[in-house]
Amino acid sequence: MILSKSARPKSLDSVLWYRGYCSQWGDGMATELTIGRLAKQVGVNVQTVRYYELRKLLPPTSRMPSGYRLYGNEALRRLQFIRNAQALGFTLREIAELLALRVASTARCGEVLEKARAKLVQVESKVDDLQALARALNSLIRACRVGRPTGHCPILMSLEDETQAGAKKGVAKG
Repeated sequence: MILSKSARPKSLDSVLWYRGYCSQWGDGMATELTIGRLAKQVGVNVQTVRYYELRKLLPPTSRMPSGYRLYGNEALRRLQFIRNAQALGFTLREIAELLALRVASTARCGEVLEKARAKLVQVESKVDDLQALARALNSLIRACRVGRPTGHCPILMSLEDETQAGAKKGVAKG
């Protein structure tokens, strides 16, 4: 399939455009994407991809003589894996552990299951905390009277109350 000149990006490196184009439209050729195309395809920014490389979540890539990084299918899959794991609440440290399990030949699904269950416990705890916050806010909203001066506003007064804020956050006085 040939695109008109107006449909092609105005890039000086037509080889990079063609490689990204071939991978995007899936004509069976090997996928090689520049960092910008990889980031766009997964929905992250270029700095995020570079940060994941720095954190060793994405392996080093090949480079063109011009210095452009090129990413293959495995990098695309890993980046999608990272993004999906983050959407489930996994931290980058936890994601690194999951990626290690993904490639380890001796790893078993049970190890992944343990990590998922531990994450679920954390999520359920956060849900409980958020429900407690919602109850506290609802209580303050019910106590508020629109006509009162702000000096007697229960919401503002509770925000100034160190015992409530410190107790809620578990902050020690010091």
